[in-house]
Amino acid sequence: MKMDVLTLFPEMFEGVFNHSILKRAQEKNAVSYRVTNFRDYSENKHSNVDDYPYGGGAGMVLTPQPLFSAVEDLKEGLSSEPRVILMCPQGERFTQQKAEELAKENHLIFLCGHYEGYDERVRANLVTDEISIGDFVLTGGELASMVIIDSVTRLLPEVLGNQESAPLDSFSNGLLEHPHYTRPADFRGLKVPDVLLSGDHAKIERWRREQSLKRTFERRPELLETANLSDKDRDYLRRLKESQQSSE
Repeated sequence: MKMDVLTLFPEMFEGVFNHSILKRAQEKNAVSYRVTNFRDYSENKHSNVDDYPYGGGAGMVLTPQPLFSAVEDLKEGLSSEPRVILMCPQGERFTQQKAEELAKENHLIFLCGHYEGYDERVRANLVTDEISIGDFVLTGGELASMVIIDSVTRLLPEVLGNQESAPLDSFSNGLLEHPHYTRPADFRGLKVPDVLLSGDHAKIERWRREQSLKRTFERRPELLETANLSDKDRDYLRRLKESQQSSE
């Protein structure tokens, strides 16, 4: 996969792209990252990329020309259209499902803005996706794009050492992930659940499923509305609800 980032601050990405999983992904040729300063595409004699908004108002707005020119340059000669992703607090909320969708693409282009926003013609005519990582505002789209790039990269084939890791992540199956334990079995009197030491894989899998259901029920109950649940899952949740009601 190819990932391009258009930003006014390319130096922000140097450390992120050259450490941990993202560095490993490049070494395995699973992904290539390219960061471009879209100010380089400005046709203004002062290399300006922003201007005052028509109608007045506070702050400056990114002009369309540099972004249009940069994206057109990145797309030149391609046989298929890349996804052009606008980092924007007005966009759809980023989810694990969206990460899985984007991980199937061959080429992603991220637009990282600053100031008061983008000229609406960028939003309406240049991008394919508008994405927000939450209901809050950052100083720019760089940090948000890093979050999405990390989330998507780790889903690419051969990037993670254990190929079962990603499908078992929180949200991948609609539920929060179950608790994890490692050695020692007894740490300062805090013991690992006996079932995990039993060697009975069927019991271990059922315990993990129930713990995942329990954690989701306690922390993010709204996720259960759309989760794929079995009859056993529903029976377990019913007992959880009854236990909760009896203790109130």
